[in-house]
Amino acid sequence: MICILLVAGHGTVLEAQIKNDDTGLYSPLAGVPKALLPGVGGKKILDFWRQLFTDVYLVTNADKYKHFERWATANDFPVENVINDGSTTPEDRLGAVADLELAIRSRRLVDDIMVIAGDMLCADQNFDVAQVVRFFRSEPGELIIYYELEDSERSSSRGMVEVCRDTHRINRFCEKPRDGQTTSRLASVVFYCIQRDTLPYLSDFLLLQTRASDRSFGRFWEWLVNEKQLDVFGMKLPTGFQLIGQVGLSDYTRWLTHYSANQQDTPAKPITCRSFARVGLMGNPSDGFHGKTIAMSICNFWAEVTLVESQTLVLVPHPLNDPTEFGSLQDLFCISRKEGYLGGLRLLQATCKKFYQFCSNQGIALTKQNFTLKYDTNIPRQVGLAGSSAIVSATLKCLMKFYNITDNDLPKPIRANFILNVETEELFITAGLQDRVVQVYEGLVYMDFGKKLMEEQGYGNYVSLDMGGLPPFWLAYLSDPSDSGRIHSNIRQRWLSDRNVLLCCVSTGEPLVVDAMKTFAELTDQARAALQERDWRRLAQLMDQNWELRRSVYTDECLGPGNLTMVELARQFGSAVKLPGSGGAVVGLCLDETRLVEMKAAFQQAGCVFCVIAPYDPSAARR
Repeated sequence: MICILLVAGHGTVLEAQIKNDDTGLYSPLAGVPKALLPGVGGKKILDFWRQLFTDVYLVTNADKYKHFERWATANDFPVENVINDGSTTPEDRLGAVADLELAIRSRRLVDDIMVIAGDMLCADQNFDVAQVVRFFRSEPGELIIYYELEDSERSSSRGMVEVCRDTHRINRFCEKPRDGQTTSRLASVVFYCIQRDTLPYLSDFLLLQTRASDRSFGRFWEWLVNEKQLDVFGMKLPTGFQLIGQVGLSDYTRWLTHYSANQQDTPAKPITCRSFARVGLMGNPSDGFHGKTIAMSICNFWAEVTLVESQTLVLVPHPLNDPTEFGSLQDLFCISRKEGYLGGLRLLQATCKKFYQFCSNQGIALTKQNFTLKYDTNIPRQVGLAGSSAIVSATLKCLMKFYNITDNDLPKPIRANFILNVETEELFITAGLQDRVVQVYEGLVYMDFGKKLMEEQGYGNYVSLDMGGLPPFWLAYLSDPSDSGRIHSNIRQRWLSDRNVLLCCVSTGEPLVVDAMKTFAELTDQARAALQERDWRRLAQLMDQNWELRRSVYTDECLGPGNLTMVELARQFGSAVKLPGSGGAVVGLCLDETRLVEMKAAFQQAGCVFCVIAPYDPSAARR
């Protein structure tokens, strides 16, 4: 691929203001072409773009040609690759598209072309052009680079693109749109990849446009996308760009200062993110069976991930959860029997792998920055409180902040799917969407995983509920639990169908299981109403019904003696009780404070860990 840097603009405003500046601070820059002005990190703007490529051509004007000739000899750049378009004033300029066509025609270039404005400031100096090339090669069309405008930037000064999230195809291009013409905040920059077979369209476009002012790339892409309807795709860079040819001195220095602030020599501050454990209050485990659930994130238990920029990418093992040294063989045996062989390190690695894959598939170019990841967690293992997904969720938050990935790039419903896929596709963990949804949305969340919703939009309907004045929920868990993942047993197979039905391609599962999942959904709707009406006695009744329904479907043998013992113990004190997850813990609602204290002592005497739940309210945390 050949790169062509366009530096033929006549900088009227910026050049004049530098020349007329009374302070004397900018006098050494008088007459200097915009592309050779200082950029981020003290480098010339052009030097940043030149370092990214090997096969490069420049197109400049006759007025500034000598500057670029000297730059070429000083930087071991082939002078014959500097093309002079012959213009000396804004009035006789050729126009950006004509400059590109001149370079291709005069140098007989017959390869794919990457064209970039050489006087463009880039906020992030760790730009990875290889990702752009790979994405361009993967799509059957041209490529436009875009970014999300900052709040202070106006869409009326840019070429705005409307991009299909699923295909990355640019459906519409609006050059400097009027108010109301588009709602898009995605701005294209002069950074394009054009297939060799598409290059003849440049000449066709120039025949239609006789004025240089109409020979801009904005008009070209409007014509190619909106009128010719060629396949043009978009790739997002999570960074900012600014063409300094379009601004004055004050704006140039402001943008340079703004972008340079992100390129500090001092170590970047660590990024620390938390995700909380959750309790399923109603409807679980129907989230994996097109049901409905209500779950709540709790402050008592959390997973915390810290990311700090580093020279190499490092994943730090947790001293307790990823042990590599043991006091003795007996110590190894006891730890392995209780906690298994898999700690949290695999969760960090799988999340990083899936994150890179997602960004590549979505056309988001990540910067070439490395980092060190470490985690900590106090979520008890193997008791069904979503400890694994909490680590994945917190890791994803860190990665999004580090690479400036926004909610528009990875919306909350898709984020929950992402976390689930990390666990199910990469690590083969049995899981449903409930935990991931509540850890993304946080707080008290109603979730509808109806089949039609999931098939049509790829995710369910998620509603955050009011958390004001909640009753005192409690949690108890086994101090030495078994693997909570086993609790699901063969329910999925029974829900789908038996083997003979599968062979006939008929989707009719075992009636007991199918009906139970529908009933879970009905109980959830009733629980939502009880929460909204603050009818805690009704909510307690529904929690008990949730347990009885689950027990009837899963059977006592599958649920295990530990879970059954905890449920029976809670009922001795008149408390509502159910499983908050896949097993190993119980969640309850006891409206009698005296009995609650007595029940706590009884659970502790039975060797269980007991705590009153502290709900996590994200709206309160933001205040």
